[in-house]
Amino acid sequence: MRDVIELTKDLISKASVTPEDAGCQLLMQDILAPLGFNNETMVFEDTTNLWARKGDTKPVFCFAGHTDVVPTGPVEKWQFDPFIPTEKDGFLFGRGTADMKSSLAAMLCATERFVKDYPDHKGSIAFLVTSDEEGPFINGTTRVIDTLEARNEKIDYCIVGEPSSTKTTGDIIKNGRRGSITGELTVKGVQGHVAYPHLVKNPIHLFAPALAELSGTVWDEGNAFFPPTSFQVSNINAGTGATNVVPGEIHVNFNFRFSTELTAEEIKSRVTAILDKHGLDYSINWILSGNPFITEAGSLVDACKASISQIMGFETELSTAGGTSDGRFIAPTGAQVIELGPENGTIHKVDECVNIANVKALEKIYYQVLVNLLA
Repeated sequence: MRDVIELTKDLISKASVTPEDAGCQLLMQDILAPLGFNNETMVFEDTTNLWARKGDTKPVFCFAGHTDVVPTGPVEKWQFDPFIPTEKDGFLFGRGTADMKSSLAAMLCATERFVKDYPDHKGSIAFLVTSDEEGPFINGTTRVIDTLEARNEKIDYCIVGEPSSTKTTGDIIKNGRRGSITGELTVKGVQGHVAYPHLVKNPIHLFAPALAELSGTVWDEGNAFFPPTSFQVSNINAGTGATNVVPGEIHVNFNFRFSTELTAEEIKSRVTAILDKHGLDYSINWILSGNPFITEAGSLVDACKASISQIMGFETELSTAGGTSDGRFIAPTGAQVIELGPENGTIHKVDECVNIANVKALEKIYYQVLVNLLA
C-alpha cells in the first residue's frame, strides 16, 4: 500500500502557490485512475479543478480539498526550504503540510485501501479538488458545483479536508460555518481647511456616531450551533496626508460573521437603516463570501464521530468556529458536509508542519469513515 507520508512529501514538493496546481492533480489522477475513477479536469480561467468519481449509484461520498497553498513569505525565515519536505522531531515541515496536502494524501491512501478491501462497496466515491481555495475562490469549487448541479449530479456526504483540529487530529469536527459578508463603505463630506470648520463637512465626525451604533448593536443571540453574529471593522482610511485639511471622504471596510439567525439581506437592511438614521451621504459595496451552513446529527456526523472514537480513543467535539471554507459551496446542494483534518496551529505560518503520527492516524480515520458509510 502507498505510504501517506511519502505521498504528502510528493505533493508538498510541487510549489502550487494559488492559483497554480503545479501538477498535484495529475499526480492524484495517476493514483485514482487504476482504482476505477473517472477523472474529469475542469479548467475555469486560471483555475484547475478535478472531479473524479468511481461508481454511478447513490449515496455519493465525496472527499473535497484544494491543492493550492498560500505564499511562503520570507523563505530565509524558514528552518528548511518550504517546498523541500523535511522531517524533524516527529514533524513534517513544508508549505501546505497542514493546509492541506497531508489531508489529500490521507484521503487518497484511505481510498486506495478501501477500494481494495471492499471492491463491491455501496454507492460512489468522489474527489472534488480545486487550485483556487486560498485565492479569490471564484473559479474553483463553486464553479464545479455549478457544473454538477446543471447535470443533476448530487453529493450526499462530503468531508472537506481543512485543518479542523486544535490540539490533536480529530479533536474537533467542523459541522458548519458562519456566514461572511463584507461592506466597503464610503461616507462623503466636504473637504476644506481645518481653520474654517463652517466651510467643511468632516466625514470622520459624521460617521463616528454611526460607527458607535454599529459596533454596539446586538445583531442576534446566536443559537445552539453558532455564537452571536459579530461586526468588526478591518480598515478605516481618510485624509489627504496634510494635517490642515479636512478630508472629503472616509473609506471603511467592515465584516460580519453571521449565524443562521440572520440572512445577508437582513444584515444589509439593518446596516443601511443605521446609516440613513444618521443622515449620511454614502455609498456601499457588499461582498458576500458565503452563507452560514450547518450539518446536524446524521449519517455523516455519526460515521465520523464513531471513526475518531475507534482510531483515536476519544470523543470529538462539534464546532462551527473559524473562518470560511469551500464547504459553503457544497452544503447548499443538500449534501451533509463536515470538515475533518489535521491540527491548524501552524497553517499559513513560517515553518508550517504536521505531526507525522497524526497524519497516519488521519488516514485510518478516513478509511474507517468509508467503511462506516459504504462497506
